[in-house]
Amino acid sequence: MNRNPHVAVVGATGAVGIEMIKTLEKRNFPLGKLTLLASARSVGKKLKYRGQDITVQELKKDSFGGIDIALFSAGGSISKEYAPIAAQAGCVVIDNSSAFRMDDNVPLVIPEVNAADVKWHKGIIANPNCTTAIALMALYPLHAAFNCTRIFASSYQAVSGTGAKAIAELERQVDQIVNKQPVTREVYPHQIAFNVLPHVDSFLPTGYTKEEMKMENEGRKIMHHPTFRASVTCVRVPVYRAHSVAVSAEFEKPTTVEAALAVLQKAPGLDVVDNPAKCEYPLPLYQSDKYNCAVGRLRKDCALDNGLCFWVAGDQLLKGAALNAVQIAEELLK
Repeated sequence: MNRNPHVAVVGATGAVGIEMIKTLEKRNFPLGKLTLLASARSVGKKLKYRGQDITVQELKKDSFGGIDIALFSAGGSISKEYAPIAAQAGCVVIDNSSAFRMDDNVPLVIPEVNAADVKWHKGIIANPNCTTAIALMALYPLHAAFNCTRIFASSYQAVSGTGAKAIAELERQVDQIVNKQPVTREVYPHQIAFNVLPHVDSFLPTGYTKEEMKMENEGRKIMHHPTFRASVTCVRVPVYRAHSVAVSAEFEKPTTVEAALAVLQKAPGLDVVDNPAKCEYPLPLYQSDKYNCAVGRLRKDCALDNGLCFWVAGDQLLKGAALNAVQIAEELLK
């Protein structure tokens, strides 16, 4: 890999694409050249990188000549079509969609958990689901110490996980309600303002949604833990940014709150915010724009024989997407 790689961001004008550009800049990623690619309707837009305007170009089949690393965040269908073309052109693709996550030939990586898996890539590396990434930042260190057998979890997912249109929908609905106007909706099947929707992604025949099964399926692959089980309910909440997850985890080895806190305090990319007496616990409002996830409300689970409950929150546009992708790119340069 070139020490000062030529990097492309595919889907550069989307919510995650913009965060990818900011993250490359903030982390002083040693790129030699930055190319911004998007669909025809975004061509000619200018985005700032290190104080310079970079013009967005149209994503085409011949866009990848000379590019070393391509960060994709343009949706699954674009990834399926263009990631293999980019890989064929000698580019390493880091893909934020779900297109390749469960492909046996593609590493699925959270650098704090399984960075070594980057080494066996064949041109494409997958970024995990945002809720899974945030939950595993707290769960994996505990699993490594105590062997997690299963979890029960509920997510509290921000509207920015759906994209820029969903952020606008929540803002618009709040205005409509405050001004006593009829509430209009386009993105979600129901009003999201002052409401919660137990519906993230599409439903499967089992009654779970695809999003809910990602925690088990992706968790098994990332943690190298084929028997891991996760029963999850994913809920969209009227929060602009940062997802939270309430987790009850069962372990094989005996656990105590003290031992678990000691493990979590050493975990990379994770802050422990756990002082209920002072009303200190992770909040999505305070995790927005932060690279680290936060864990708190740690306690013995009173319904499981050997369990711990905790609450974890993180910025899903960062650790759940853009930051994780840039961290994978950093691993490629090591």
